Amino acid sequence: MKTKIRQYLAAALAAVGIAVSTVAGATAAVPPPTPGPLQPHAIGATYVSGLSSGGFMANQLHVAYSEVFRGAGIFSAGPYDCAQNSVSTAQYACMETFTARKTPAQLEQLTRDRAAAGTVDPVANLSGDKVWLFHGTNDTTVKKAVNDDLATYYRDFGADVVYADTSSAGHAWVSPLGPNACSSTSSPYVNDCGGDPVRDMLTHLLGPVNPATAALDGTLVRFDQNAYAPGGDAGAISMGDEGFAYVPKSCRNGATCTLMVTLHGCHQHFGTVGDALMDKAYLNEYADTNQMIVLYPQATTMTGNPRGCWDWWGYKSADYAQKAGPQMTAVTNMARALGAGGGTTQPSLPAPTGLSVTATTATGASLAWNPVPGATSYHVYRNGARVDGAPVTTTAYTDTGLTAGTTYSYAVAAVDAAGTPGARSGPVVATTTGSGACVTASNYAHTQAGRAHQSGGYAYANGSEQKLGLWSVGVFSTLRETSPGHWVIC
Repeated sequence: MKTKIRQYLAAALAAVGIAVSTVAGATAAVPPPTPGPLQPHAIGATYVSGLSSGGFMANQLHVAYSEVFRGAGIFSAGPYDCAQNSVSTAQYACMETFTARKTPAQLEQLTRDRAAAGTVDPVANLSGDKVWLFHGTNDTTVKKAVNDDLATYYRDFGADVVYADTSSAGHAWVSPLGPNACSSTSSPYVNDCGGDPVRDMLTHLLGPVNPATAALDGTLVRFDQNAYAPGGDAGAISMGDEGFAYVPKSCRNGATCTLMVTLHGCHQHFGTVGDALMDKAYLNEYADTNQMIVLYPQATTMTGNPRGCWDWWGYKSADYAQKAGPQMTAVTNMARALGAGGGTTQPSLPAPTGLSVTATTATGASLAWNPVPGATSYHVYRNGARVDGAPVTTTAYTDTGLTAGTTYSYAVAAVDAAGTPGARSGPVVATTTGSGACVTASNYAHTQAGRAHQSGGYAYANGSEQKLGLWSVGVFSTLRETSPGHWVIC
């Protein structure tokens, strides 16, 4: 019995990020990366896809930003915010089923409550959205009952769901190019099961698709993820310095294109498996023939996340599943930089130049930028979300009601006479003066809220790694946040 329990725990912990495995690099056919920024394109519709932690993250993005993402393709994941900001719930209820988890109905009500509060987009947006789900019969990492809950969650909101659950696949992205056997659960977590689930996914999301090409003609752009992360520091939110985007020649030449955001699973990021997912997922081959840009954001490892998983249980932020979640904000900023959410035509006005922070106080930040010819007003965005309550008709803006000692990321877009916003400027960072509010709680509560993490029975402040003492409900510490995700002892 003890041996069996240890086997269950090892499997669960490995998938969340406790165990580490070794993997050989993949041989790439994807083009060599070309350094450069993300450029705006004519994006007609935006979708998100992912595996495992990337599947949980894909669902979070679709739900929180349903005005941006029209649908999702998800390999092996559970319903929205299943983990409830708890690593133990993630492991034992949302992957394994040893402990009780929230029902789909309870999570649906949570989503409605957050939509009413404005922390996620209106749930009505999900009705009619295309959703494609996959779970293999040899996948024991995320149990089928949990994946079933995801299907129920989406269907209850009126989404158009196709659920493929008869393949003998293990826990993996499944592709005709997969280097692993169908039933495998091993790096680089791309399996070949004899069919083409990628075509099936794209057909459901996009409609009939053209056959995949055998010779790619696009460009793989390698870009700086720090430019899109809140606070300008991707590493601070467990994201890599570099991300990638595959851009077909037709999209570079001005065609209206679809954007697919694809999120890797745990221990599948570029720093571990190289370009294995980008090369073997079989998305670029369909991208070339179907005018589709594929964005490959990259998570990475940090304390509390040793396998480079996306944050679906709160290891970095208590807001991980909401619009304010730092990884959510960063990925959406990347999608918007490529043109997501901007309609079916390219922005009519260019991005403002010269955006700078002119002053900060404990509760505010003042911005200025150069005028854009043809602009009638401007939109101002804080951490990816618009903050100006009325049109800004000058080239300056002061954002108020901020938290002392906190870092924020800003961008600006010009608006034409028809009310259409143009391309967003590059981000700038403002840090308010003074000290952030001090929060006193037990060390256990700090870890549950994402302010700290535990290792070896002791609690450590996230970001600063300051030792707080025993990880216990009876030991209390006082912390404040000096930048997103960076906590220090008051």
